[in-house]
Amino acid sequence: MKLAPLICVRDVESSSRWYQDLLGLTSGHGGTEYERLNDGDRLVLQLHQWEIEHHHGPLGDPSLKPYGNGVILWFELEEFHAAVARAEVMNVPVLRPSQLSENGNWEYWLRDPEGYTVVLTSPLP
Repeated sequence: MKLAPLICVRDVESSSRWYQDLLGLTSGHGGTEYERLNDGDRLVLQLHQWEIEHHHGPLGDPSLKPYGNGVILWFELEEFHAAVARAEVMNVPVLRPSQLSENGNWEYWLRDPEGYTVVLTSPLP
């Protein structure tokens, strides 16, 4: 089984660049309405513009905030410290600074430009 979350965003291209810069992902689709972000050949995250319905109808209500309330986008990264350094250069809003968790791995909690909570984590020891 594979998981590839899809989040609704106002600006697909801007959000795509943000996640590519932060996580080192690559575009697998591109465009203003929908994006697939990959790590190598593995789909990691999908971005979808709020207002676009395509054949499935609306995916969410952009008037309800905060976006993703109760959803955490959790990314386990082999190169955790490099991603944290990129986040610092990007001046990302930090919710919890880089710290060792009770499980023995590193975590860094931040907020993406759309307001979603993102956690970068090192692999479990």
